[in-house]
Amino acid sequence: MRKTIVFILFLCCTCLPSAFAQFETNNNDGNGMRGMSGSGLDRHSGDSTGTHQEVPKGLKVWTVDRLFGDRIEAEPDTAQHLFMNTIFTNGLYGEYNNLGNLGSPRINRIAIDRFSGDDFIFAQPYDFFITQPDEFHFTNTLSPITNLSYNTCGSGNYGEDHLKALFATNAGKRLGVGMKFDYVYGKGYYQNSNTSHFNYSIYGSYIGDRYNAHLLVSLNHQKVHENGGITNDEFIKHPESISDNFSEEEIPTVLSRHWNRNDNENIFFSHRYSFGYNRKVPMTEEEKEAKKFALKSKAENDAKRAKALARKEKGDDWDEEEYDKEVAAAKKAAEAEQKDAPEDSTLWLKNEYVPVTSIVHTADFRNYKRIYQAYETPSNYFAKQYFDKLDDGSYQNDSIYDLTKHYHLKNTVALAMLEGFNKWVPMGLKLFASHEFRYYTLPDENAVQKAWVEHNLSVGGQLQKSLGRTFHYNAQLETYIVGGTAGDILLDGNADFNFPLFGDTVRLDATAFFHLEKPFFYYNHFHSKHLWWDNEELESKKHTHIEGLLNIGRTKTQIRFAADNIDNLSYFASSYKITGDFGRVNNNVEVRQSGNFSLLTAQLTQLFKWKAINLETQLTYQKSYDKVALPVPDLNVYANLFLKFRIAKVLDTELGADVRYFTAYEAPDYSPALGQFCVQDNGENNVKVGNYPIINAYANFHLKSARFFVMYSHANKTAGNYFLTPHYPQNTSLIRFGVSWNFFN
Repeated sequence: MRKTIVFILFLCCTCLPSAFAQFETNNNDGNGMRGMSGSGLDRHSGDSTGTHQEVPKGLKVWTVDRLFGDRIEAEPDTAQHLFMNTIFTNGLYGEYNNLGNLGSPRINRIAIDRFSGDDFIFAQPYDFFITQPDEFHFTNTLSPITNLSYNTCGSGNYGEDHLKALFATNAGKRLGVGMKFDYVYGKGYYQNSNTSHFNYSIYGSYIGDRYNAHLLVSLNHQKVHENGGITNDEFIKHPESISDNFSEEEIPTVLSRHWNRNDNENIFFSHRYSFGYNRKVPMTEEEKEAKKFALKSKAENDAKRAKALARKEKGDDWDEEEYDKEVAAAKKAAEAEQKDAPEDSTLWLKNEYVPVTSIVHTADFRNYKRIYQAYETPSNYFAKQYFDKLDDGSYQNDSIYDLTKHYHLKNTVALAMLEGFNKWVPMGLKLFASHEFRYYTLPDENAVQKAWVEHNLSVGGQLQKSLGRTFHYNAQLETYIVGGTAGDILLDGNADFNFPLFGDTVRLDATAFFHLEKPFFYYNHFHSKHLWWDNEELESKKHTHIEGLLNIGRTKTQIRFAADNIDNLSYFASSYKITGDFGRVNNNVEVRQSGNFSLLTAQLTQLFKWKAINLETQLTYQKSYDKVALPVPDLNVYANLFLKFRIAKVLDTELGADVRYFTAYEAPDYSPALGQFCVQDNGENNVKVGNYPIINAYANFHLKSARFFVMYSHANKTAGNYFLTPHYPQNTSLIRFGVSWNFFN
């Protein structure tokens, strides 16, 4: 049934290009379309009626700053390299811990790369699926484009499927619209570990001279069947010590009928009106070619119309050969005009509107709901219970329905002055004010929903230098002056310096921030049937971060170093007792805060290439000076050895194997009741994971508009510690297939 549903959805998506083709317009303006092959300049063949047309191919994508709505150039996802790794929940370089199954919650082992998140912490473990507005790719296309991606492994009873469909088109040069459909279904190879995620997003953008606007509407649903981990890690580590011979799907798990469900919607709207002036600027080479073609076509068509009119007027005196000469002469004259025109001719200039000052408004609305539901719970699984008390004084223990809701509306108004057009402010300057409305509900002691409401007001500014080739910077300050977050300070800055070295340009990036922030709401308050806290004494977190990144293009080397100082880090700590039959009872989670400590990170990314042989490596060293509050592995390694070549001059091929490895450490445990990763608080019973390589062998291909791969994942599977999260083993060895195909219409 699952395969049938996926197949039907796939067929439906293939109909999208023809369904939307009626909206195609002649929008070939040559404005920097890139990312797809083909310029699309020769739109018509020799057929003067234009009935036979070549479909133009071109796609430009960008992201939008969440606060100011600035457009930030991005690359479309069309790369062949590492395409096979995009299917994994544990990340492109295997840097995330997860629960083993596709679509399960995850957390980054590289601490400085962890998603900063928002107040609704329950969505953070699904950051791979929930696309934030400032990470979403808005589009401008030369023709309607559809992308279909699908990967699968396993059988109908056990396995994983992921289907994604993207559609983008333009109505004219300025208005771009599109949609995204994303469906993840992981049946899993261990009991009670199903995942099912659904996303539907629609978006649009209008890019005018004076007015720009972006709209994104995104609906998300995540459902995870929680099994609490396997009852005994020896099933994986030492299967020979178990008297019975269990397959993966037969290994007993702690929980059975427990689910976490998240529903969230996001409406993001950003628009700006700019004041400025027009100026003449040179065309790009692509724009010149487009204009040459247009002038040539116009001259030829004008001559053909004159020829047809003369035929009608002169009748028998018509001399076709004479007028054919006139058509050819008109065409030749147009070509000569273009050829003789100098580079600085007005023929090769275009109008450009230069915005000097802009008024910006951004609205960001997020609505969340989280449900933890259970129908059967093992006896004494939880340490405490807070409601559902029966008449005899005992508690109903087997069923759970924990509900919390949150919605958040943020409006930002900004005044932006463009860099270089004010003698008093030579850099770009933005001043802004934001208002946030936050609403939360949690059950009270009678299981009735109780509400918390916050109104927060912040002000701030940004200084930016983006012009020039050598040095750029961006500094931003936001401080909260009213509401529950009053006193919070967010100071962020980044800069890049480009300088020549050994005949190449070397880029040095620097990033720094200082954040003084009160803990997220759910660290202060959380009420459920088995977990409960109201923390009024938590202190604001102080976090200072300094990072440098050196990028040497010639040697394909990246060196990254970061130093963090953190004080009052809020975190979850989970505890439980292990029974004689390896069950886990008296489960509890508490909120704690750290003292002051430091975190050091060093990372080297290097690509070695010799003829067809390529070796890609990423080595990350971390040193946490408080491994209780922030446990991290000392060393994290990714290595990819592959041959890169072309078959029959058309099929780009990567054939190789990669490995992901990290040193053993007391990794964060996972609490199903909270849906969060928590540090282990079991003393001598704390569990270490790691010190086990996972190797995938693959063949990765690219042919015209299609990427596809075949992979044998976890090829080295043997008895061992193949856990990324305590008590949650990774999948066994599997054959996987995947394809991503672009359609133009």
